[in-house]
Amino acid sequence: MSVAILFFGTVAVITVWWLSQQGLTTKPWLEDGTIGGLRTAGALPLPAAKVGLWIFLAVVGSLFSLFILAYSMRMHMGDWRPLPAPKLLWLNTGVLILSSVALQKAQLAAGRGEVDGVRVSLFAGGVFTIAFLVGQLMAWRQLTVAGYFLATNPASTFFYLLTAVHGLHLLGGMVALGRTTAKAWCGFEMEQARLGVELCAMYWHFLLLVWLVLFGLLLHA
Repeated sequence: MSVAILFFGTVAVITVWWLSQQGLTTKPWLEDGTIGGLRTAGALPLPAAKVGLWIFLAVVGSLFSLFILAYSMRMHMGDWRPLPAPKLLWLNTGVLILSSVALQKAQLAAGRGEVDGVRVSLFAGGVFTIAFLVGQLMAWRQLTVAGYFLATNPASTFFYLLTAVHGLHLLGGMVALGRTTAKAWCGFEMEQARLGVELCAMYWHFLLLVWLVLFGLLLHA
């Protein structure tokens, strides 16, 4: 239970801090606003897509916090039989870290206007993500071969549930990443691409944080 509270609290603190940096905590009636079609220094532009992503991440963070809370409570019941975490999960974790690093490099390259760097880093991030998802399926395969199925016991049920929900969120992110990568390779305006790359990097960093928490739970079940 303490892990769930810590995770949700961390997400909440990061969200509040980020919103404060974007000017969402300012009082609009005290800002300079827009005069004659020109934006003054007191009004900070904030892309709607970025606000929408942060709201979505807050919802997803709440969802995973509930899963973690349920996991922490359920594991103390008598019918809980811990299952051995496949060693492949360590490799998968490293691959997911590489994907997050690649997306961060893409964001930095976009900020410097390096088109080739954006293209290569986005492509690498997608490849590492696909490798992670394939690795998760292989970990599932190892467990089923060892006799641990979805309904074997509550521990195995939670393992498949948590890894599946996390994987589905990565698959959803791959849609946006695929579109951004396609635009990068087919010709694009760097100013238009920066926001898309930044949103992808933000999403991947968040899912990496979620996975590290889940991985720690699964190892110490």
